[in-house]
Amino acid sequence: MKKTTHFWPGIIFFALLFFGSFAMSDGAHMMINVIGLVVVVAGTMGAALMSYPGSELVAAYKVAVNSYRTAPVGEKEIVDALLDLSLRSRLDGLLALEKFEEGTSVLFLRRALTMIVDGFKVEDVRDSLYTETFFFQQRRNKQERVFRHMARLAPAFGVTGSVIGLIGMLAGIGDTGVILQTIPVALTSTLYGIVLANFFLTPLAENIYAKTQDELLIKRLVIEGITLIAGEYNTLKLQTKLESFLTPSVRERQHRSLEDIKAHYARLRDEQAQSVDTP
Repeated sequence: MKKTTHFWPGIIFFALLFFGSFAMSDGAHMMINVIGLVVVVAGTMGAALMSYPGSELVAAYKVAVNSYRTAPVGEKEIVDALLDLSLRSRLDGLLALEKFEEGTSVLFLRRALTMIVDGFKVEDVRDSLYTETFFFQQRRNKQERVFRHMARLAPAFGVTGSVIGLIGMLAGIGDTGVILQTIPVALTSTLYGIVLANFFLTPLAENIYAKTQDELLIKRLVIEGITLIAGEYNTLKLQTKLESFLTPSVRERQHRSLEDIKAHYARLRDEQAQSVDTP
């Protein structure tokens, strides 16, 4: 896996600017409301635990963290690898893919190669990989839904905190000190709920969704390429087929990469021939 492309300096800058705007406003001290924060966070987490098993919440948290730490291998790298595999199989047979299987870091591609090397039928390979992809998508949809559900809950509990503050204000009618003390609870609870939902929970869900779509594209690319390689599809035709997954700008570079792969294998074959001829 390669490092994610999130622009962390930009994220940090705008986060500091966003929260710094609270501190720069008049009455910034009144925005610190422990009671309101507890109501929003505890209410959201409690409702989430009532909605999902704890194991699913932990899994959603791990997926969210990993979605920022890593990103799927790019489509061009996968296409390069598949074209490499195609030439290997045409020159040395499908069993030659076993060496590549041990070296690749893409687990899905490794499993696909294992099935090919072990002699699975092309239809069985395709069916198995599509089944795995389907359940992968189902799991990710559930983990994304966890954060979207929590994003819906947070503003509601913000309103709950505001109601608590208003009740306190009613109880203190006639006492200015009590009213001034409860006004921040009434106002800031709603603010906390909105910020938690829209600055944290919804972006987490969107990031999981985006990374899931990227990984699904890679998986479909692998399935298409591996099944065609197993069917001894012509490498040039394979390249044209796989290019449909790429953007036009990347497709132009991809043609050159195929020539590089061909030249590499031509040199490799010459070296093998020379080593055989040398006593």
